[in-house]
Amino acid sequence: MPLNRFPVIPAVPAVVCAVAVATATACAPSQSAAASASPGVASAPASTARPGGPGSTGNTAGTGSTTGAPGIGDPDFPGDGNGGYDVEHYDLELSYDPASRNLAGSTTIRAKAVQNLTSFDLDLHGLTVSRVTVDGKAAAFSRRDDELVVTPAGRIADGGKFAVTIDYSGVPRSLLSAGLGEYGFIATPDGAFVTCEPDGAKTWFPSNDHPADKATYDFEITVPAGLTAIANGEMSGTPRTTAGKTTFVWREKHPMASYLATMTTGKFQVRTGTSAGGLPIYAAVADSFRGSLDTLIAQTGTITDYWSSVFGPYPFSSTGGVIDDHAVGYALENQTKPIYGGFTPEPAIIAHELAHQWFGDSLSVSRWRDLWLNEGFATYAEWLWAEHSGQGTTDAAFRRYYANEADPMWSYPPGVARADDLFNAAVYTRGAMTLHALRREIGDQKFFPLIRQWTAEHRYGNVTTPEFLALADRVSGKNLKPLFDAWLFRPGRPAPVA
Repeated sequence: MPLNRFPVIPAVPAVVCAVAVATATACAPSQSAAASASPGVASAPASTARPGGPGSTGNTAGTGSTTGAPGIGDPDFPGDGNGGYDVEHYDLELSYDPASRNLAGSTTIRAKAVQNLTSFDLDLHGLTVSRVTVDGKAAAFSRRDDELVVTPAGRIADGGKFAVTIDYSGVPRSLLSAGLGEYGFIATPDGAFVTCEPDGAKTWFPSNDHPADKATYDFEITVPAGLTAIANGEMSGTPRTTAGKTTFVWREKHPMASYLATMTTGKFQVRTGTSAGGLPIYAAVADSFRGSLDTLIAQTGTITDYWSSVFGPYPFSSTGGVIDDHAVGYALENQTKPIYGGFTPEPAIIAHELAHQWFGDSLSVSRWRDLWLNEGFATYAEWLWAEHSGQGTTDAAFRRYYANEADPMWSYPPGVARADDLFNAAVYTRGAMTLHALRREIGDQKFFPLIRQWTAEHRYGNVTTPEFLALADRVSGKNLKPLFDAWLFRPGRPAPVA
């Protein structure tokens, strides 16, 4: 679960995992959560022949297949996401009661078929499905582990658009990994702490749960009066309170990966404002962190504006941050509203999470093995922020890490993140060092335009490592293969950088 294990520049090299606030450890994501076999009331069973199907990663099904694949085609995480369709929009109607921990939901997914479909899968962990319709007609469905298999009344033609609505309820079960801890939908005494990287969206809504399939979102969240419900994007109108319950409506109009979606709820102090650059800010803190609210909103605005001058225009319509009192000890770059779990973030952590709004949120990986494009860039942003604020140069940070010949990251080439150790510190620190080595090789006059061109060309899209390497060659006018081979793909400590 990739919650940003941000490494703050330490006096001695440290292994960082997720947001390692106290003790950093290597991370290993849970690829498949505990099976949940909540049977649907399917009128006909879905096919059990599940050949690899097309997804937004470009994989194709077997010739003539009309069964959407149960995975999107990520070779390292074959069970994540689904094939056969591309989601365009999620409409989530949700009601949550912290006392009973019951979540009632109705999710409508608007999608486009990328093959003929007689059945397709959605990702859903636990929860009980009571009804499924496709284009308003009752559809058969069945459950297999974390797969919800939907069989519509009629075939969906390749290229056809359709809407599937799923009604469901139950007590959400978070996911747990020995390396990462708890993630997904996490119940708290007054609400829920929702952080979903890498595959925790399925703990609270049916989805195509892989960053390769991004979509826009509408949220309508109802909670007991007196609580606040926070989601991505901007709030639509004023919250409505009726019969002891308040409904909050949020809209994220920009494409978003499922793991960045949130419905964090509870008792919060909220403040809104505008950055010096004119960007709306939404900041919320749990009651016990009320003293951090002014600092959070001020630093969020300042850092977002600065990154806009370095990385290119901010990609979304608002920025913000949330401090919850659930002490998970990590942060995650939820789109437009990074969340900090149980601590007041230092500026370096805010800089890391806000850099992700470009690297990870606007530009999302097509496959998890390229995670250094998220974490290496965000870690390098920490070094850039330290330099900007007079706390040490990027070169000093690079040399401090390089001096530790015994660091385990030298045995872990970050260019192909390992499925069983996805959030290893090498992906963060050695990924950042790769960028500094590149900067030294091509100079600032090429490096920073390269970064701005990277964010501009792939704004709101998906990216891969080969695409970045090709752009670096093109912008620099150099053959950079030896540099990238040494820093990204080969085990061992590369030769010193001049």
